[in-house]
Amino acid sequence: MRMLVIPYGIISYVLFLGVFLYAIGFIGNILVPKSIDSGTVGPIGIALGINALILGLFAIRHSIMARTAFKTWIQKFIPEAAERSTYVMATNLIFLLLFWQWRPIGGVLWNIEGTFGGTVLQFLFWLGWGIVLFSTFLIDHFELFGLRQVTRFAQNKEHDPPRFPGEEPV
Repeated sequence: MRMLVIPYGIISYVLFLGVFLYAIGFIGNILVPKSIDSGTVGPIGIALGINALILGLFAIRHSIMARTAFKTWIQKFIPEAAERSTYVMATNLIFLLLFWQWRPIGGVLWNIEGTFGGTVLQFLFWLGWGIVLFSTFLIDHFELFGLRQVTRFAQNKEHDPPRFPGEEPV
């Protein structure tokens, strides 16, 4: 089991990197085969329903998997060290489903391409993604995405959860 945990954690992480990059392209309509606005526009009710179901699945997954009861239950099947990688993998799979099944709504709410406002929004788009990525490193990127847990497990070392400066060990 120990030798499967590390590749599983690495696969979860590498898939996350791909999903993260695709999400940028998906939301920004940049260099991806399918984006938030691409695809055949169908009835608005069906599009809203499918999109809401996928986003709801993401929210439910987050709510359930963050609970102590779920963490205790899942550890009956996987080592504790693979728990975070499993959370990341579930997130990856839901995002892949979202990218695949997302239904465009159609229409144009506004168009500010080629304007100063468009340039400002483009700057804020990239700044926002940069802040998201940077903030993961501020809170321990490799812990957040499960790599630290699986490498410590593979090395047969005790996992030491991150603490705030000055916080006492648990």
